Amino acid sequence: MSSAAFGRAELDAMLVGLRPKLHRYAARMAGSSIEGEDIVQEAVVKALAAHDGGTRVERPEQWLFRIAHNAAQDHLRRRQRERSRMSETDMTTIEDLSANAEARLAAATSLHTFMQLTPAQRSAVVLIDVLGLSLSETCEVTRATLAATKAALHRGRAELKALSARTDEVAMPKLDPEEERRLRRYVDLFNARDFDAVRRLIAEDVQVDVVNRARLNGKKEASTYFGNYDRLRDWALSLGFVDGRPAILIRNPQADDAVRGFVLIDWRGEEVARIRDFRHVPYCIADADICFLTATTRSRFV
Repeated sequence: MSSAAFGRAELDAMLVGLRPKLHRYAARMAGSSIEGEDIVQEAVVKALAAHDGGTRVERPEQWLFRIAHNAAQDHLRRRQRERSRMSETDMTTIEDLSANAEARLAAATSLHTFMQLTPAQRSAVVLIDVLGLSLSETCEVTRATLAATKAALHRGRAELKALSARTDEVAMPKLDPEEERRLRRYVDLFNARDFDAVRRLIAEDVQVDVVNRARLNGKKEASTYFGNYDRLRDWALSLGFVDGRPAILIRNPQADDAVRGFVLIDWRGEEVARIRDFRHVPYCIADADICFLTATTRSRFV
């Protein structure tokens, strides 16, 4: 199918439908639901630009996954440069597993665990065992040979099985007391619906990203964001962690306080410089490692 035959409206519709699957892949490649959404957003921008630039699209779904795969690889390379290096485990054990068991294991495996596989192994396992692509489709997405894909899949499956048998405890995240103080003030004012006081906390040039919905710049535009929350009654905020990162959890009091989304805050001193609201991307919640702030997860300096 050429880009002319595959119109912009069809691409937009496909991106909406595929976005949760693209995120499952990207989140497992990055080991973070938050970074996974960053990768998806980058892939969407690149796909739209390529289509509008006249790129021929033969198989749209594989084409979108290839863009997401390349965006994930770029993201990992940037992160590797930032951290100097990323450790990769040399897998040597290979054993046969049943296909159904492999799919269940891969789907249930945490994002943190996936990061213990090499990028090639993560790609093969997620595309085949989590998303259901065939070997040939996976080769098309990753541009790897059939032999390399089979080897990565076999070794990745074996390592996931070994990792799932471990009982090692993951260290609980800690919250810096200053970060907790700032976040708790924001949450308390928000829960009290004192949005005038909340607005006094935000910077004049604040950026608000309602993920997959809207981007607002400056206090004036941000006022619509707070106004929308003021009109709703199906939320309450709590402090917690998402993928080990301090976050504000959005609970639904009308549904047993189930977590329905989360908010990330970037500070500039005592001012809120950026707000990222993940309320409207439920697939991020499905993939994220979420926990509430408790006495045991507070910093020992509190």
